[in-house]
Amino acid sequence: MEKKTCSILSLAILLLATTACSNNQVTETAPEEFAEFLTAREGNNSQLSGTVKVDGSSTVFPVSEVMATEFQKNHPQVKVVVAVSGTGGGFKKFCAGKTDITDASRPINTTEMELCKKNNVEYIELPIAFDGLSVVVNPQNSFARCLKVDELKRMWQPAATGKVTNWNQIRSDFPNQPLALYGADKESGTYDYFTQAIIGVEGKSRSDYTASADDKTLVKNIAANPNGISYFGYAYYLANKDKLKLVAIDSGYGCVLPSASTVRDSSYQPLSRPVFIYVKKSAATRPEVKAFTNFYLKPENSKLVLSVGYIPLPNIALQSAKSRFNRGQTGTIFGGKGSVVGVQQKEL
Repeated sequence: MEKKTCSILSLAILLLATTACSNNQVTETAPEEFAEFLTAREGNNSQLSGTVKVDGSSTVFPVSEVMATEFQKNHPQVKVVVAVSGTGGGFKKFCAGKTDITDASRPINTTEMELCKKNNVEYIELPIAFDGLSVVVNPQNSFARCLKVDELKRMWQPAATGKVTNWNQIRSDFPNQPLALYGADKESGTYDYFTQAIIGVEGKSRSDYTASADDKTLVKNIAANPNGISYFGYAYYLANKDKLKLVAIDSGYGCVLPSASTVRDSSYQPLSRPVFIYVKKSAATRPEVKAFTNFYLKPENSKLVLSVGYIPLPNIALQSAKSRFNRGQTGTIFGGKGSVVGVQQKEL
């Protein structure tokens, strides 16, 4: 499995880039003029009104929801609508011009880039937090305390369809009990990332599992089935830890559980990942969208990220993202590759 590794500091430096690179698809159009235009349009924040439409990733949803709630306390005339349709579904709406901001648990891919280009939708890519994608089982499961990456691959790879159906097929000393798999559907960025990180190919998985775009549904499934196993964002585990049991992951360096500290020090691999919002450039000229996005990127609002179970970016990365937004720098630093495994957060 190929792992692409870059530090969060490198991510911050890339976000400050002011020129385009043919292989990373980053562009910038008249940043000074764009910033001046935004400043002129922003006006008095106390008089802000209008609607900001947000959709996309269920993983990022808790962050956008808490940001929207806090923002609207100071701007009651602004309505921030946050919906969920998965990362893929969110990009479809976003690139069709139906939303202002899309939440994403992986970077934009080439298909989505082409759709945005076709519809003349320019976007500003903003990393906003880190997540430790969590593997969970029912609390009655007393044996699956730690799984190796290869064991997860044996469980979820396409070749397992209809063949790997019992827990003792994963490890011989596991009990002879049915293996019940629940996971993200194919519109989900979490599905994309998990398959890339564990199977080695994005979007390739066994087909005979119970899929859902709603992480809350996955939580209910695992809570109800002692033989179940699933994966989703760390925030959903924290919100339901009385109903779930975390599984440690062994990527070759011992068993590691997801936590704020293991994501920060990059020891929880390969399931630590950055998550994003994408802002439509034409929407960013509206004062309410500009104000909400800048609120989202304030370092002091990192406490809101923590409050829903995710790991804030270091201030340098948030400041770089804010600079990129206010300069109107469009494009992606990931070249349309979609899920990128091994991005590390070493500095907070």
